[in-house]
Amino acid sequence: MTRKTDSASHSSRSTETAMEVSGLSFSWDPVQPRLSFPDIILKRGEHLFLHGPSGSGKSTLLSLLAGMLRPASGTVHVLGTDIHRLGAGARDQFRADHMGVIFQQFNLVPYLSTRANVTLPCGLSELRRERTEPAVEDEAERLLAALSIPADHWQRKVTRLSIGQQQRIAAARALIGAPGLILADEPTSALDADNRDRFLELLLTLAHRHNTSVLFVSHDQSLARHFDNQLELQGDRT
Repeated sequence: MTRKTDSASHSSRSTETAMEVSGLSFSWDPVQPRLSFPDIILKRGEHLFLHGPSGSGKSTLLSLLAGMLRPASGTVHVLGTDIHRLGAGARDQFRADHMGVIFQQFNLVPYLSTRANVTLPCGLSELRRERTEPAVEDEAERLLAALSIPADHWQRKVTRLSIGQQQRIAAARALIGAPGLILADEPTSALDADNRDRFLELLLTLAHRHNTSVLFVSHDQSLARHFDNQLELQGDRT
């Protein structure tokens, strides 16, 4: 990961760069100062730990990177595509095809089973489905097993599972179909220290296997040791 210092061609972005952020700012209220974010280049397969104090805009930045919020200024290129130049429908499809998002509140579908929640991205994206081998259900079960979700839980509704298990199911859902970029918002907040470290090591190992880049947001700086790249948000306002 590097702070952005010069421009990259579209071709180099698409083949070497998972994400490039330039001049990004956002404001919830037009009469209030804007939040300004640092420029970032995250290469394919790199993992970045992003931390900062409460109110520095960590979750807001992830929503901007995922295309769920529109910036006041700046650009976000993901795998060579300027996502904020896409229309709403195309932006949603791009996210489904190329990003795995682990939300702070998980956003699992309560009436679906554990396995159905994990396979959901492959129902929304033909690309994710094609990248899943040998079959979507088999890959979902492999991910669940790797994340220590017992087989007798796979057909249970997610509302019958613990918070820590739901968190791991959200990670499996983000990983299935080998997306190019995973955005994780405080994904270990409900885990104890042992499960937290094991979860993080598994997440990064599985991401490395598919050359998936990870941007991991947390206020817990003890997790930084798992990452080669780190960046602190200062909550700068302009």
